Amino acid sequence: MTSEGTHELNRAGGERGALELHENAEAARETSKALAAQGDDGTLAVADGGEGGEGGDETPAPGARRPRRPARLAMIVVIAIAVAAAAGAAASGAFGGDGGGSAAAAPSGPPATAKVKRTTLTSTETVDGNLGYGDVTTVKAPGSSGGSSGASGGGQSSQGDGSAGSGTSGGDSSSGTITWTPGEGDVIKRGKPVYKVDEESVPLLYGSVPFYRALKDGVEGNDVKVLEQNLAKLGYTGFTVDDEYTSGTADAVKEWQKDLGRDETGVVQPGDAVVASGARRVSAVDASPGDQSSGTVLSWTGTERVITVDLDVQYEGLVHKGVKATVALPDDTTVDAEVTDVGSPTAPANKDSSGSGSDSNDSKTPTLPVELKVKNQHDLGSYQAAGVDVTLKSQTRKNVLAVPINALVVQPGGQYSVEAVTDKGVEYVPVKTGMFADGLVEVSGSGIHEGMEVGVPK
Repeated sequence: MTSEGTHELNRAGGERGALELHENAEAARETSKALAAQGDDGTLAVADGGEGGEGGDETPAPGARRPRRPARLAMIVVIAIAVAAAAGAAASGAFGGDGGGSAAAAPSGPPATAKVKRTTLTSTETVDGNLGYGDVTTVKAPGSSGGSSGASGGGQSSQGDGSAGSGTSGGDSSSGTITWTPGEGDVIKRGKPVYKVDEESVPLLYGSVPFYRALKDGVEGNDVKVLEQNLAKLGYTGFTVDDEYTSGTADAVKEWQKDLGRDETGVVQPGDAVVASGARRVSAVDASPGDQSSGTVLSWTGTERVITVDLDVQYEGLVHKGVKATVALPDDTTVDAEVTDVGSPTAPANKDSSGSGSDSNDSKTPTLPVELKVKNQHDLGSYQAAGVDVTLKSQTRKNVLAVPINALVVQPGGQYSVEAVTDKGVEYVPVKTGMFADGLVEVSGSGIHEGMEVGVPK
């Protein structure tokens, strides 16, 4: 039996699944008394003795045989033991219950019954997860202001959600002053300011490639395409969205810069915008108005709540993008989720406090970072962060016959049977077990069919 099957049997309780030995000591004693009173000729003799079971002083008639009491008593003991043993064996299903294919008669009807049903069984694994807004990343201002190019004085590194890296300012080394920051929990969308330097907005643009160089007429590349895509989404026209920065692109940039309150140069510097994969939610603000525009300004996350799991690598085969899961919230309500991202297994370093290598058994087992999304965010209620239970499907068996786990009866030799209730009476029918799931066990065998009634505890 698999370890999963053993676990399911233990969880079902000890009501069934253990061999029942019916005691027949009282029957054996009654049989012994009856046999002790039987005469040599097979009739029952009534003793006429006094106290202690001794006979009277009556002398046998001449020629009469004296009974051979010791021999008869020995035979009585043997017969009584044999009867008791036979009764116990019959009650336990030992006769014919060794899985050899024959059904053994049960001693009496079961206290309750259930039907063998055809169904689909799904084995699951439940792991710990965390509800939140996903990975937290930072936005940094590189500490520059507009130079001879006429770019914004709010230069900063473009980053945020792991899809955009950092850049360097194209201006001089002097830093501007932070004049505005958002609040914790604020959601920033495309074109809206992430922060302001010297009253000039540093907006958010969507994309996967950060601005790492000055973008101007004649430049080509993916960063140009990111800029043009965002300009088009913001309503600016007069250019073709491609990877080439043209005079039409420069004209659109001038219009954009005017709306931002900047000098209309037609050139975009690395620190003029922050590039991230989409809208972001501010999780913490590190800078305040009046601070120099350098270092970390704020931290942010995605805008949708997600479930993150540090999955034990032994369950790696259970997850891939698109796998469905069920999430149990702290109030015991459940929501459906789907795996949207699977990272690479971690390789934790075993180091002691001195930083040197260590073979300590306390080191963590490598885990696999997994992210799941809940399509209907309303189902998550008001929870912003919480520990949750994530149930992953590990295996499914379709169109199988199954019975409640506690319908199993262990037979001599460790094999299983079920107590089948038929028109002819009650029989122990041998079965082969398969998957255990949801309080049921898959069963098969020549004597098992859909709709059969089997015994279960009340």
